[in-house]
Amino acid sequence: MSGTEQERQGPLAGITVVGLEQAISAPLCTRHLADLGARVIKVEAPGFGDSTRAYDSVVGGMSAHFTWLNHGKESATLDLKSAADVGIFRNILYTADVVVSNLAPGALDRLGIGTAELSRCYPRLIVVDISGYGKGGPLDHKRAYDLLIQAEGGSCSITGAPGHPAKPGIPVADVGTALYAYSAVLAALYDRERTGRGAVIPIAMLDTVAEMMGFALNQVIHAGTEPVPVGMGSPMIAPYGAYPTSDGQTAVLGTTNDREWRRLAEMIGRPELADEPRYAHNDTRVEARDELDAVVGAWCAEHTLAEIQKTADSAGIGNARLNSVRDLAEHPQLIERGRWREVGTPSGPVPALLPPAVADGWPVRSGSVPALGAHTDSVRAEFGR
Repeated sequence: MSGTEQERQGPLAGITVVGLEQAISAPLCTRHLADLGARVIKVEAPGFGDSTRAYDSVVGGMSAHFTWLNHGKESATLDLKSAADVGIFRNILYTADVVVSNLAPGALDRLGIGTAELSRCYPRLIVVDISGYGKGGPLDHKRAYDLLIQAEGGSCSITGAPGHPAKPGIPVADVGTALYAYSAVLAALYDRERTGRGAVIPIAMLDTVAEMMGFALNQVIHAGTEPVPVGMGSPMIAPYGAYPTSDGQTAVLGTTNDREWRRLAEMIGRPELADEPRYAHNDTRVEARDELDAVVGAWCAEHTLAEIQKTADSAGIGNARLNSVRDLAEHPQLIERGRWREVGTPSGPVPALLPPAVADGWPVRSGSVPALGAHTDSVRAEFGR
């Protein structure tokens, strides 16, 4: 492939990725690779395929999850318990660059294609093995879903309200793991250019959540206190939260350092609060959270959202509107910046967001969402020799 052709097709043009994947973590990783030009062959079980296909049928007969995670891929149904299909799969691997898997614990080993086997037979292959808890330890046999990992990893305990833990609405364990896998693949491709060797990259979802919990872990380890969830706010910062406005909306604003606190106090007409010793530093403001929320809330209740945001912008105080998912779908910031594109589906084009991280000049491939097994015949013809 010439340099011009590769530039036109994306920075990962010429890279072949095999997805032994389901649900969110592996499919989101491989979808981002597809966005940047990689060929992604999604290997699915005959008859039912990726479990997210059946979650609902809201996108022209396809599920919201599957449509989000799988455009730009080929779907090939292969029975990896069949010797003939395993032969085709191995032929794919001879030309592949990357395999990303998040099958159930031990599934690859039972199929005879565990990470050690893949590394031995295909030394240039980059193998990403996503699991819930990693290998070793008392939980390595357990299935793992986003809620389970977030519960095990403590993130639900600092979300919600005291006595009422909650799972964050975004599947942060799945998405965070996908992004770690995606970045590790890119690093491994770069390393292979220098060394000629592939890599085996095990990624545990629990490790992802534990990394994201770093600030809370430090508080427990060094201060001995558990963070207390505060709903629309942060256990570590005050004042910082959501406040009803006079026109029935909700403003989200607050401070992240002592200088901002002084500006906020002046903004709400209470400059004397900035000189109050109990409020001078963030750690003591956290202890006085309820008092400060009452003061800020009273000021917001007397002003419209537009007034609050204009005043906060002028004062250099971060602020936002509490939006619904419908508001996000119609958000002018996304629309005016051209963040939407169309991708194909078996029932016609649908809107999809562009990937968040794309360099200027990189083309983004807007491929289609494949029907189950849509590319099986062509994959068999290509790799069945």
